[in-house]
Amino acid sequence: MVGHSGNFDYVEYVAEYAPHDLQTLDNLGRAIDLFDDLSGMIKVEDGIGDWLANRAMGAGIQNLLFSDIRTVEQAKRAVRAVRADFPGRNGEHGVNMRRYVRFGQDAGTPEFIESLDHAVVALMIEKAEAVENLDSILSVDGIDMVQFGPADYALSIGKPRRYDDDEVVEAERYVIESALARGIQPRAELAGPDGIERYLELGVRHFCIGTDVSILMNWFRTEGARIKEILGSA
Repeated sequence: MVGHSGNFDYVEYVAEYAPHDLQTLDNLGRAIDLFDDLSGMIKVEDGIGDWLANRAMGAGIQNLLFSDIRTVEQAKRAVRAVRADFPGRNGEHGVNMRRYVRFGQDAGTPEFIESLDHAVVALMIEKAEAVENLDSILSVDGIDMVQFGPADYALSIGKPRRYDDDEVVEAERYVIESALARGIQPRAELAGPDGIERYLELGVRHFCIGTDVSILMNWFRTEGARIKEILGSA
């Protein structure tokens, strides 16, 4: 449906929050392949992130968002999971026989190595420790994008759900400005188009807009309440 809309550059599968198996990843890759102007991203959690990133790429999901980053070593591990195990690439991604290489036909080719170079490595900067280590994290070669996570950050500093708190807002600005200073693209996540202008003024040009779960939950709450009200008055 995202592809048929023609309005989006990529679709993100938030594997950190959803149940899935390896067949699911292959089916997502096949759906993405239907559209020449659509790519995919997957959000993976720490612990299995490097393994799941490797399998997702093999299924045809080109770009990776690693959550729960706190340290430089975690950032380096994310890069190693994506980039080729080839001199000068700082990677450990090796040859295999999965979908993205036509089940072995393109494995190990120069085009294969180049495709791993072009995969987006994005990091969630969402913990207090990550913000404290931000400068050294951003210095890791191979990071393309970062996204500030206000919910986790607010929780990690003892201010749960206080997304508008000055400390949270300032941390987000710091992450965005620090990334841009190093030539790394920041991304912002919004429920809808409202609020984009503020981020554009900060220099952000990449956005994650809406999630299917939130869209459905909001509809169930608002429209369900309206139906109950109508039936009650009747």
